[in-house]
Amino acid sequence: MLGPMGPETPLHWLLPGDVPTARAAQAEMAAHVVTTDALPPRPLRLGGADVSNTRFDPTKRVHAAVVTIDAATDEVLAAATETRIADFPYVPGYLGFREVPALVAAWSRLTLKPDVVLMDGQGMAHPRGFGVACHLGVVLGVPTIGVAKSLLVGTGEPGPEPGDTAPLLWKGQCIGTALRTRRGARPLYVSVGHRVSLPTAVALVLAATRGRRLAAPIRAAHDAANDARRAAASAP
Repeated sequence: MLGPMGPETPLHWLLPGDVPTARAAQAEMAAHVVTTDALPPRPLRLGGADVSNTRFDPTKRVHAAVVTIDAATDEVLAAATETRIADFPYVPGYLGFREVPALVAAWSRLTLKPDVVLMDGQGMAHPRGFGVACHLGVVLGVPTIGVAKSLLVGTGEPGPEPGDTAPLLWKGQCIGTALRTRRGARPLYVSVGHRVSLPTAVALVLAATRGRRLAAPIRAAHDAANDARRAAASAP
């Protein structure tokens, strides 16, 4: 199992340069994904990670945020952001190479680290089984969960009640869980990122929503990333 990112982390895992190299890097990193629990049974601190950008920004900047909240109260205990020009273009299925370098920089400045990170994006529910939540988890060596608001691949439709679930199926395999968090709301698509089992991931996400569609750590990270984007836009 890899530990936190250090000098031994292959450079092309973050800066591949081109799509063929990125595809090979995904395959290498996917071999390190751990799908069993390696986190406290009752995490006290939950992390959230999100990235904001403006589609037509000519500078192609990304605004990344990571936060740590109290699992019992949703209080934000720490937050850090990073704004930088993306090193990799927007290519569907390779979002990690665009977002993870900025998230890693923000993580390095996060003063209080969480027990597990909920990432706004896919984990293993990805064409090559290696979405941005897996990417972040493997590079940092921390437990991560993919919590996506839309499907990338697969099908699954849970029942109408909060807590209803359905397997997210693709090519005959279960790659995640479609989870209804609020009646009348569109489901979330939860998948393993790294060092978390799927049942644990679903339970943590549902508990963190507290009757809302999105989990509290992701809401806090979303707000922080948007604040960073607005601050960058207003800077002289």
